[in-house]
Amino acid sequence: MKIFQLQPAFTIDIPLEQGKAIERLKSAIESDEMRGLAESAGTVFDFKIDRPDRRFWSPHLSAQFSETETGAQLFARFSPRPEVWTMFIAIYFVVTILMGLAMIVGYVQWTLGYTPWSLSAVPIGVLLIACLHLASMVGQSLSADQMTLLRGRLDRALEMAFGQENGSSGGSLSP
Repeated sequence: MKIFQLQPAFTIDIPLEQGKAIERLKSAIESDEMRGLAESAGTVFDFKIDRPDRRFWSPHLSAQFSETETGAQLFARFSPRPEVWTMFIAIYFVVTILMGLAMIVGYVQWTLGYTPWSLSAVPIGVLLIACLHLASMVGQSLSADQMTLLRGRLDRALEMAFGQENGSSGGSLSP
């Protein structure tokens, strides 16, 4: 696991036209074996952890088809559940805004000849952002087993939809 890789991703080339590939994968995830393990909307497929096994740091796997010259490509990315990801981004945003305000107030204090005490909030904000990043890395390492499970579900759905023609073993990990 790379230290700055927040959302591991990979691609899988599929030698079929995008529309046909989407139809076949939708049929696979609607089968009795896969029912309830994945959802689809348009070109996007989401593979989730079962509710009883879900933890705060549980990931989900989002996969999206795009057209290529040779057929379709499935771009898949592991990430926290949308509500957890939104919370992290909101905290990053709030801390960044507060750091910006602290710098503005510090500049005003400095230009007026006062001690720029508000600048002490900037390193505190940087520390908070570093702690959030560390927390996301810890959560990612704690959910490695579930990431493997989700990748297995995607591979199984691809096997059901495309058989051996999907080239899933040739999927490339992107940094």
